[in-house]
Amino acid sequence: MQPSESEAQMKTLQFPPEIGAPGIDRRPARQYVGLRIVTPFEGMFAQTDKLFKELRQWVNGQGLADQGPYFLRYHVIDMKGLMDVEAGFVVASQQAGDERVKSGVLPAGRYAHLTYSRYALRGNQALLTWMKEQKLEADRDDTSKGDAFGCRYEAYLTDYRTEPRKKNWQVDLAIRLRD
Repeated sequence: MQPSESEAQMKTLQFPPEIGAPGIDRRPARQYVGLRIVTPFEGMFAQTDKLFKELRQWVNGQGLADQGPYFLRYHVIDMKGLMDVEAGFVVASQQAGDERVKSGVLPAGRYAHLTYSRYALRGNQALLTWMKEQKLEADRDDTSKGDAFGCRYEAYLTDYRTEPRKKNWQVDLAIRLRD
């Protein structure tokens, strides 16, 4: 039996057990609510942890906690400068938000993705390397502020209420591809 095209392509890369096999899928547009900031990369995760805490309170107050997942969206990446990021939560329908929490949309499209745990940097490197090998082009532009993405996010598939240790979370890393 012949291996599928994706199986043949994946044999060129070796992934540690905490990084799943990459793939491509078509995703629908998804409504969300979120808190967005621009912050230096150094210290960014302390800032986003504060945003997630605030967002969880808002989500619980609105009675939306059974929806989700939570995610971290990277609008602009500049590891040596400022990062434009958003702590978000997927909702079933558009929400009004308020002066802090804004509504948004994860756009529809083809996404390269993989699931990882423990090592965000390794997961990101693995997906980007695979995309390069497959000659896939991310929906991104070089700007004076850094790499601006049409949509790049990490969705937290593990419920923080049942597993508080981030190192044990399953994370879906997704980058929208240019059409």
